Amino acid sequence: MTDLTSLTIAEARDKLKAKDFTAVELTDAYLSAVDAANAALNVYVAVTPEKAREMAKASDDKLAAGKAGALEGIPLGVKDLFAVRDVHTQACSHVLDGFKPKYESTVTQNLWDEGAVMLGKLNMDEFAMGSSNESSYYGPAVNPWRENGSDRKLVPGGSSGGSAAAVAAHLCAGATATDTGGSIRQPAAFTGTVGIKPTYGRVSRWGIAAYASSLDQAGPIARDVRDAAILLKSMASVDAKDTTSIDLPVPDYEKAIGQSLKGLKIGIPKEYRVDGMPEEIEKLWAQGVAWLKDAGAEIVDISLPHTKYALPAYYIVAPAEASSNLARYDGVRYGLRVDGKDIADMYEKSRAAGFGSEVKRRIMVGTYVLSAGYYDAYYLKAQKVRTLIKRDFETVFHEGVDAVLAPITPSSAFEIGDKELAADPVKMYLQDVFTITVNMAGLPGLSVPAGLDGKGLPLGLQLIGKPFDEETLFKTAYAIEQAAGKFSPAKWW
Repeated sequence: MTDLTSLTIAEARDKLKAKDFTAVELTDAYLSAVDAANAALNVYVAVTPEKAREMAKASDDKLAAGKAGALEGIPLGVKDLFAVRDVHTQACSHVLDGFKPKYESTVTQNLWDEGAVMLGKLNMDEFAMGSSNESSYYGPAVNPWRENGSDRKLVPGGSSGGSAAAVAAHLCAGATATDTGGSIRQPAAFTGTVGIKPTYGRVSRWGIAAYASSLDQAGPIARDVRDAAILLKSMASVDAKDTTSIDLPVPDYEKAIGQSLKGLKIGIPKEYRVDGMPEEIEKLWAQGVAWLKDAGAEIVDISLPHTKYALPAYYIVAPAEASSNLARYDGVRYGLRVDGKDIADMYEKSRAAGFGSEVKRRIMVGTYVLSAGYYDAYYLKAQKVRTLIKRDFETVFHEGVDAVLAPITPSSAFEIGDKELAADPVKMYLQDVFTITVNMAGLPGLSVPAGLDGKGLPLGLQLIGKPFDEETLFKTAYAIEQAAGKFSPAKWW
């Protein structure tokens, strides 16, 4: 029998229905794989074997009764940002020490309603602030990919590093993730997986620890384009508890897979050709253009003139919202409490001990840009820039462009503890240079593996779509996937 953990969600779904194996057998195969690999990869911060087996048993009953949901018996990992009732939910921060919520996030509830099985909570950058998974209180997750002939440990990207690494290493069939400035797409690119950040409002944010509320959006990381489509269909919904969620029917994204690209107009933004861009990224981008042309799409050059302002504007808007959102972690009601001589002292000590350095840095930046005398100069100006970025995309889509093809990352995965990046936070922030515009404009963006670099590490391409037109991204990404093939790391763990 094939190794059960090597099956895609689509394959496992069909084999479960055909009774080739049971949901309990599939879940046990994943739990054994996690048990064997987690010490080396550090992708799970909490494993829930009893809960997983109980859910798998319930799935077997439903499968036997012919009442299977869309994800019946499929074992998934959950990013530690999503609240799961009575299960460790700490956003990988010490400030939420011991927190187990008494409620369930809408996204995870949607997945359990469809029959998915929960394996555990996945590692991530603390409060989703980071591009490398190195700011986690539980230490960095490790990328299952290695450079040719090297055993250096590489980052899986961030903030959804645990989700991407677990999917790439076959330690879950798929995973939930979130994207505020590239946190689904960049780790997907670093690990050879597929990740989609849906349109803002497509997926409920209720029950997900907030970083920057006007930018955060949940989505899946999966092994291939079809699996990502299957997962997004189950995750997406309107939600009365999240007033920013949109009441639009959720399409069957899987039906878009394999559709023709004839007549599709793909835009290539000249502003994404940044100075010092590695030749390998340039070549990959040109290869992507050639593949889409071969598949019948029309390629046009476009301009998104305000792209160069996106990074500085993002690093004003996101920290400003974070400083407001993270004010609730004060040691009073839940999480870490460090006693002080009075309540103000307790607040200060709890936060000083509870938050890591990257989170503190962003809270400080956010508090500064919102302070009297600076609000107009920084925050208000950044919001105006955001409007212009959104308008750039609207103009391009109005002119008939269906999707935009661009790079995702300026390089492949880098080493854990990279001294140059650790010494200069701005260099780390530049990891997000290609992904941030999508969040600022609230658009859907998808990362699809497109090749390996000279060191044997995966590289991805990014597709950006019109609001609520994820279907075009799935069918276009599928054409790239068919041309590029799929990529898996050689097992060393």
